Amino acid sequence: MSEFECQVVTIEPLTANVQRILLRPENAPDFKAGQYIRVVMDEGDKRPFSIANAPDESGLIELHIGAAEHNPWAMQVIEKMQSAPGIMLDGPHGNAFLRNDRPHPTILMAGGTGFSYTWSILQQLLRSPLKEPLFLYWGTRTQDDMYALQELEELAQQHSKFRFIPVLENPDSDWQGRSGLVHQAVLEDFVSLEPYQVYIAGRFEMAGAAREDFHNQGLMLENLFGDAYDFI
Repeated sequence: MSEFECQVVTIEPLTANVQRILLRPENAPDFKAGQYIRVVMDEGDKRPFSIANAPDESGLIELHIGAAEHNPWAMQVIEKMQSAPGIMLDGPHGNAFLRNDRPHPTILMAGGTGFSYTWSILQQLLRSPLKEPLFLYWGTRTQDDMYALQELEELAQQHSKFRFIPVLENPDSDWQGRSGLVHQAVLEDFVSLEPYQVYIAGRFEMAGAAREDFHNQGLMLENLFGDAYDFI
C-alpha cells in the first residue's frame, strides 16, 4: 500500500448529488473488487472512497462520490479534483474484498453511494457464468438517487441467476417496488441466511443493525464482509 499519482480523466454527474470520477493512475498497485482508496488532501488528511469498478486492463479507477453542499468533506474532494489535472491516492485498502474461492450464494447490500462497493463486486462476479444465485439489494431515499436502476434491471434480465431488488425509503405514489429499510427487505426474503455470504456497504448504523439481525437469521459472521466492521 502506497501513494500514487492519478490523472483526472472525467468528472460527470450521476445525480444532482453524486459525481462519477474516472482516474488514470501512474504505476498504481493492483486492487481487488471491493477494496477502497484514500484521496490525499494533505499529509494528515486522507479520505476513503470505494473503488467502483472491477480490475481490468484499462487500469482506470472509478469513484462515485456523494457530494452535496451540506457535505463539505466530500465537496472538498470534488473541488480539489476539478482544480488540478492530477491527484494523489493512497491504497488500495480494505479486507472486505470479494472472496472468489467460496462456493456460496451471495447477497450484496448497499445503502446510498455504498452502491459503488457492491458495483465493483457485481461486475467482477458477472464476468464469468454464475454458478450460485446472486442478489443485489440497493436502498436509497428516492428513485432519483438510484442512478444505475435501468442498467441493473437489464443485467438481471441478461443473467438468470442474478436478481436485483431496489428498495426506496421515501417512494413516490407510483413506485411499484419495495419500500422501507434495505436490510429489512433482505430479512423478509430469506427464512435463513446460513448458506450465504453477504457483502455490505452504507451507513455504520445500517451495517451494525444488519450484522445483528442477519446473524440472528442464521448468517455466519465469517461470511459477512464490509469495511464498516473494521470500525464498529
